[in-house]
Amino acid sequence: MTRADLEKKPAEVAAMFDALAGRYDLMNDVLSMGQVRLWRRRVQRILRAGPGDRILDLAAGTGTSSVTFAAAGADVVACDFSLGMLQAGQARQVKSDPLGTKSRGRIAFAAGDALRLPFKDGAFDAVTISFGLRNVHGTRDALAEMRRVTRPGGRLVVCEFSEIKIAPLDMLYRRYLTGVLPAIARRAARNPAAYEYLAESISDWPPQRELADVISAAGWSSVRWRDLTLGIVAVHVARNP
Repeated sequence: MTRADLEKKPAEVAAMFDALAGRYDLMNDVLSMGQVRLWRRRVQRILRAGPGDRILDLAAGTGTSSVTFAAAGADVVACDFSLGMLQAGQARQVKSDPLGTKSRGRIAFAAGDALRLPFKDGAFDAVTISFGLRNVHGTRDALAEMRRVTRPGGRLVVCEFSEIKIAPLDMLYRRYLTGVLPAIARRAARNPAAYEYLAESISDWPPQRELADVISAAGWSSVRWRDLTLGIVAVHVARNP
């Protein structure tokens, strides 16, 4: 599957990410020119996860973002529907911290579909999803499911690619997505077709205001966003009323 306007069938998307798991974090660093690490740190500052917080890190992949939250003291469930990603994350966690003593909080890995999360109502103080919402078939339904597992007054943080408001810069960025990024992937990635899909999914994703409206329609309140790197990425935040 290489076209972002297909139906985003869960099994096909999961298989695509399974194939990327071994080099996924490395390729993210390469293709974002290191910006992805800054974006993840910014998400943690916005989320303000700390000791005693129960965090659901959805579409967590290999758990790179989950490690950041746990380092601040939160207990984190790293949830993804790609078993390959979860296995890679667990293996790395065991290798880097075999005794589980480096993080102040705990990390648990769990397989799950964003449309049918295997958690109780109100189980988490906050839910966050970074660079995964656009891969879900049914954005509003997924956001409603995230609200179900978040306690009243709990937080939502969505970090996703967005739109640069300066037209000439946005045009250059779109050229990078459709031309340069796939070319780099063809040389460096083991599954370059997957990165063509990812580039198209970024181009097809709605801008900041439209996503905020979808979040509100899913029942979240106090929705706002903050642009990062001129709007290449936007972090939307909301509350469960």
